[in-house]
Amino acid sequence: MIELPVRDPCDLCETADREDRWAIIDESEHTLTVINPWQFEVGQCCVITRRHIATLLDLSRQECEEVLISAKRVAEALVRTYQPLGILTFQNNGVYSGQETPHFHFHVVPRQKGSDWGIGPPQLATFDGAGRQRGTPHDPGGDAQRLARVRVPAGQLAETADLIRSNLPR
Repeated sequence: MIELPVRDPCDLCETADREDRWAIIDESEHTLTVINPWQFEVGQCCVITRRHIATLLDLSRQECEEVLISAKRVAEALVRTYQPLGILTFQNNGVYSGQETPHFHFHVVPRQKGSDWGIGPPQLATFDGAGRQRGTPHDPGGDAQRLARVRVPAGQLAETADLIRSNLPR
């Protein structure tokens, strides 16, 4: 059984009604593509499901299709917007994978030189050399300083979302 994080209320369920926190870039019947308020990389986005479900294993076939179609659309916009050296996509399932929010979300991240992420997402990159024992879940408790550094004001998020949205494929 996959152990899920606990977060109540679910901040992703509130997303559609709170564009000031998570600026919406694109939407479909089953998904919203949003700019992540924590910009570990400039332009970092998430595709989230409208329905509150926790993991990949809970997705319907149609949700699976729309998640990847939405991820591809925003990846194309990120390439047009930022000319990144790579696009990182990832999705966590359960606390032992680093999942912190119990709502499905798929990250789409433009990667550039000079990132402090290492070779993967921040919660995974910090595992190497950190003395983490096999089977230990990610503890975000030490992430407060990094989160404060990368938290972007709502106005700047809206501008970034507008820029990315202007480069979505037609």
